[in-house]
Amino acid sequence: MATAPSFLFALLAVCTAISTAAGMATAPTNTTGFVSCLTVHIPPGIVYTQASDSYPSVLDFSIKNLRFVTPATPTPLVIIKATNASHVQAAVRCGVAHGVRVRPRSGGHDYEGLSYRSIDAACPFSVVDLAALRAIRVDVKRKSAWVDSGATLGELYYGIANKSARLGFPGGIGPTVGVGGHFSGGGFGLMMRKHGLAADHVVDAVVVDAEGRLLDRAGMGEDHFWAIRGGGGGSFGIVMSWKLQLVRVPATVTVFTVHRPRNRSASDLLTKWQHVAPALPRDVILRVVVQNQEAQFESLYLGRRTGIVTTMARMFPELGVTREDCIEMSWIESVLYFAFYGTGKPAALLLDRGTKPDRYFKAKSDFVHQPIPRHAWESTWSWFLKDGAGLLILDPYGGQMGGVAPSATPFPHRRALYNLQYYGFWWDNGTEASEQHMGWIRDLHQEMEPYVSKNPRGAYVNYRDLDLGVNDDYCSSGADNGYVKARAWGEPYFNANFERLTAVKAMVDPRDFFRNEQSIPPLR
Repeated sequence: MATAPSFLFALLAVCTAISTAAGMATAPTNTTGFVSCLTVHIPPGIVYTQASDSYPSVLDFSIKNLRFVTPATPTPLVIIKATNASHVQAAVRCGVAHGVRVRPRSGGHDYEGLSYRSIDAACPFSVVDLAALRAIRVDVKRKSAWVDSGATLGELYYGIANKSARLGFPGGIGPTVGVGGHFSGGGFGLMMRKHGLAADHVVDAVVVDAEGRLLDRAGMGEDHFWAIRGGGGGSFGIVMSWKLQLVRVPATVTVFTVHRPRNRSASDLLTKWQHVAPALPRDVILRVVVQNQEAQFESLYLGRRTGIVTTMARMFPELGVTREDCIEMSWIESVLYFAFYGTGKPAALLLDRGTKPDRYFKAKSDFVHQPIPRHAWESTWSWFLKDGAGLLILDPYGGQMGGVAPSATPFPHRRALYNLQYYGFWWDNGTEASEQHMGWIRDLHQEMEPYVSKNPRGAYVNYRDLDLGVNDDYCSSGADNGYVKARAWGEPYFNANFERLTAVKAMVDPRDFFRNEQSIPPLR
């Protein structure tokens, strides 16, 4: 965490950065010159232009949302499949010289696809695909690991477990999520109540900055290091690798999943859950997935079965969890259990980076600070969750999440009771189906407004949502991104930390080279 004096220095340095930027005009866009520059500085075989036969397969390799697999989707001018840091440095330097911005892609899970598409065809950009940079180096003695940004969470968990059964990492559930994007947005998962965010355990990193320099934590400085651990991907450079502090896990953990339909008091249970889940011992997480007319309660307990049965009987007897509901296993087996919904799955499944997308989806998010009343849950069942159109995911905070200052990293929502994710999905192609399902999730989000955080209404940057707003002139060379307008989406993601992020941006990327529809603008 950067110290207060460091932040004051950052603010004072903004004036110098702006003065420097004034004398460093961004080059006008020259796409031909950009491609020529790449061919000079990057070996053949890893640069794919839109004319390349392999371009479609390279582009689609890690796309997760069919909404962005259409002929009308603006796609990158060039994709660079980097195999070492020098390729990324060359891409950035060529981009700066010829006015073509570069976006990094780690796992392709960006909910709005900003790691590989634009919303304006007039904005030429390129993508550095990091999937080939996925090395994982675990040091059991020091309980640490270096992991490249192109690795997935599944690969990271597999790599840790392959070295030690007593070490783990508090990241998210999805095994195909790229670590680069996950850490950049903070990253929460099933051990967050015990250990906090994934970003809380990043102790060093290597980044390619807007001048193409390769910098570690000491080289980039504490303010820059603060910003990359939760300020969102694609704004502060391209992080090549991350050094993680691993955590101890017990030899045996316990999981359970219990289903409670609406006609078996699911609304009452949800109402009570809001009081119980954030107050449980920090060794326990009890999340909920609400879909159709059913609430599914899922739990990970860092201990043996007897402990969780006793805790649930004491704090949430209404849920009716029994000894038979609870399954003991190792930590890595619990990773597989939640990732693939079942027991007995081989650990090698975590190495599968996934298949082509099979659905369209749209997501939104909220943070809840006061329990939502029962009648609101009943209304949600009646009007929004009756035909399988989507689901809600409720992830409780409390524990270690509440023990870290909101300004410690850019992620500010640590005092919430829980995060609420709205997830709508569909398989039908066409404008009518898209409008129907997008309308469903937007209507539900609007319906919940009275019950969630306010001033601003919070959102999670890793559940990116362009409905919140986009930057002004995000594709115009040398344009002012518009700090005031960017607050519309920046403050929901980052609250008071947004201003500090813009100050850091002005220090490390004053020309705003790393720019997209929701990148952090430099403080002007």
